[in-house]
Amino acid sequence: MFWNKTKTVDRTAKPKKSALREWADSVLFAVIAATLIRFLTFEAFAIPTPSMENSLMVGDYLFVSKLHYGARTPKTPLQIPLTHQKIWGTNIPSYSTAIQLPSYRLPGFSRVKNGDVVVFNYPPRKAGDPDYPTDLKTNYIKRCIGIPGDVVTIQSGNVYVNNKLFPVPDQAETSYFIKTTEVLDERFFRKYDIVNDFKSAEGPFINWQPLESYNDSTKLATLVGYRVNATKATIDKFKAFDWVKGIEPVLEQPNQAQPGIYASSANPWNLDNFGPFTVPKKGMTIPLNKQTIAVYGPVIERYEGNSTVEVTPERITVGDQPISSYTFKQDYYFMVGDNRHNSEDSRVWGFVPEDHIVGKAVFVWMSIDPVPADIWHTIRWNHLFSLIN
Repeated sequence: MFWNKTKTVDRTAKPKKSALREWADSVLFAVIAATLIRFLTFEAFAIPTPSMENSLMVGDYLFVSKLHYGARTPKTPLQIPLTHQKIWGTNIPSYSTAIQLPSYRLPGFSRVKNGDVVVFNYPPRKAGDPDYPTDLKTNYIKRCIGIPGDVVTIQSGNVYVNNKLFPVPDQAETSYFIKTTEVLDERFFRKYDIVNDFKSAEGPFINWQPLESYNDSTKLATLVGYRVNATKATIDKFKAFDWVKGIEPVLEQPNQAQPGIYASSANPWNLDNFGPFTVPKKGMTIPLNKQTIAVYGPVIERYEGNSTVEVTPERITVGDQPISSYTFKQDYYFMVGDNRHNSEDSRVWGFVPEDHIVGKAVFVWMSIDPVPADIWHTIRWNHLFSLIN
């Protein structure tokens, strides 16, 4: 005879989570999910300056894709989630450099192309900033003009890449001098989206200003001169006004070095006449002389991971050994703002290393005018949910 024995299992009921615990778990899950989305897929950014006008405006909020070029693994892992440099609303650093890791890029489905609008970490140390790690440097956004190995030349404001004219974006702005018989004011320029923005992150930025008044002896009329940053389409509209007596592009003259321009210490370069030069490419070897040291010396010193580099106008030493040539260890890019005469970009501070690339700007989801004409025009409805080209 067999007896069926039933095993009794003591199933102690789990205590029910308190409302506070439930709330804390929900917040933790949301933070982890948002951090992973921000790290791997898309991140939100705001446009703080007019350097990309009119393609992108101050007050535009956009999503940047990290899927296109591949997300970077964090160099600075000890950081409060969903912060960048500071804890929200304070000047307290949101990170610790106690641990610094090598950074790698995950696979993406494309590479940076000529004409892409790219977000990247500002390469040199920004005036007044601490020496941030690469992944925590200030974010900039510009249009990629030159990719690794390209030969770039700017002549009289026209950009040539590998001897081909680089197309000007439809909404790109440049500077013009306008002679008129009328006195123009903010109300007039605002109708054409030409606004002096005094609330941007690095303002004030002047997109229009009167320069001079003078008598035209041939017509006995008083003319007013204005310097205006505008698109070609807007300038074409101005040309149709009978009170506009002349429009000329404002350009720097060739072969005149401009203070503050990259590599102008050894080359007669300025904002409108720059190069030719080759954008550094991984594996590319260059000879070193006075001209190439001015262009590539800062790259070798700052971004190539070399120890004990000394750069002078005449020579470069690495590890106390003078070198006569150099082979680059990573790719670089040349970035320029669409607002060509109101942009601090590669013409000022040089090349963007590949490990500084954050992602590709894809679309604007919100646009708020920081200096609206009235409360009804605070939101730029025509910019909402617009793709970035």
